[in-house]
Amino acid sequence: MDTALTTGPAPEFEVAAWLNTPGPLTLAALRGKVVALYAFQMLCPGCVSHALPQAKAMEALFGRHELAVLGLHSVFEHHAAMGPQALAAFVHEYRIGFPVAIDQPDPDGPVPRTMARYRLRGTPTLMLFDREGRLRHSLFGHQHDMLVGSLMGRLLA
Repeated sequence: MDTALTTGPAPEFEVAAWLNTPGPLTLAALRGKVVALYAFQMLCPGCVSHALPQAKAMEALFGRHELAVLGLHSVFEHHAAMGPQALAAFVHEYRIGFPVAIDQPDPDGPVPRTMARYRLRGTPTLMLFDREGRLRHSLFGHQHDMLVGSLMGRLLA
């Protein structure tokens, strides 16, 4: 488990487009809520089998009043296969109802900008932000539901 504590608000995401929301979302606009952001790729087996179902369960359990569940589609490989149209179809087919950001590609390399800004090692990664917009946990890979529930409980309490 990676844990990253920040003393001030975390940097904003660099997003090319959003799905499932009428307009762009920012950490600043979500202050007052705990934010759970899952960085994923639609061709990542761990994302499809565990992280995205966990995100959907979190949203169903906690609702949207105190918790904002977000997805961040961060493509660092197989760029041609995972464009915006393919992602929109994936989000529809997998019935993902929470907002999903498309990480801003970096014209100088394969790693998209938000992924680089937060120094993410890959997907899936769960980032948990407190009500003041500070990054409290960055968890790479498969995370057990009990661990995630414990961390969420502390942030929501």
